[in-house]
Amino acid sequence: MKMNNRFIRSLIAFSIIIIGVLLVLENLDVINMDMNGIWPYIYSTLFIIFGLKWFVDDLRNDGGNWIFGSFLFVFGSLLVLGELQIINFNFNDVLKLWPLLIVYIGFSIIGKPQRKKNFKFEIDTGDKKDNKVNKQRKHGSRFSIGDHQFTDPNWKVEPMDLYNAAGDYYIDFSKGFIPEKEIPITINSWAGDIQILMPENVACRIDASVKAGEINVMGQTSEGINRKVHYQCEDYEEATRKLTITLKLKAGSVRVDKV
Repeated sequence: MKMNNRFIRSLIAFSIIIIGVLLVLENLDVINMDMNGIWPYIYSTLFIIFGLKWFVDDLRNDGGNWIFGSFLFVFGSLLVLGELQIINFNFNDVLKLWPLLIVYIGFSIIGKPQRKKNFKFEIDTGDKKDNKVNKQRKHGSRFSIGDHQFTDPNWKVEPMDLYNAAGDYYIDFSKGFIPEKEIPITINSWAGDIQILMPENVACRIDASVKAGEINVMGQTSEGINRKVHYQCEDYEEATRKLTITLKLKAGSVRVDKV
């Protein structure tokens, strides 16, 4: 709560400073202080402020997100430079920044050693003693690049927690051996496509979200920015054999069909 109050006070202070700076620029005939002239400076500066906050918070391990923070900072800075006619850039030029995705992927491959956040692929052995589940864990890099396919005949479906920077996922659960229990599946990716085939006789709950792209889950469709789709079988709560699937994608498409 203290951190939020501090940020709100800082935001108010920055807003006052911005208004003062804009008034100075108007007196110097650099800008026109009508709403059409001032509004681009306001939202551009807010982008810079929020971007810096998220970036710094991420570096301090206090929440935040360095990717979106740095993107907002760069985008806001370019908008301000464009309004001052130092460079030729406006809001509609946001798509010109797509190469930043490649930069982010490169930094993610390098990683942040001080955080030591490794991705974990957990395998549920099914051996329960004293209400405890023994698990084997395979540790590796949190982010990877490449395609992943689960299509072998009778492959064993086990709990998965997968991360990918760029690449496609193709998972055919109809060819897998699915034990009589609830199995969590999580896929988190920056860019790519996720395609999943579900057998008719297996209950499932699916939560899919994309920052930019499209989703089609059992005929439920949504496309655009910040899209989400929730699907749950009618017999999910009562079923003993079921899949709980969470799909998170920054850019790309998600498709889940029954076969």
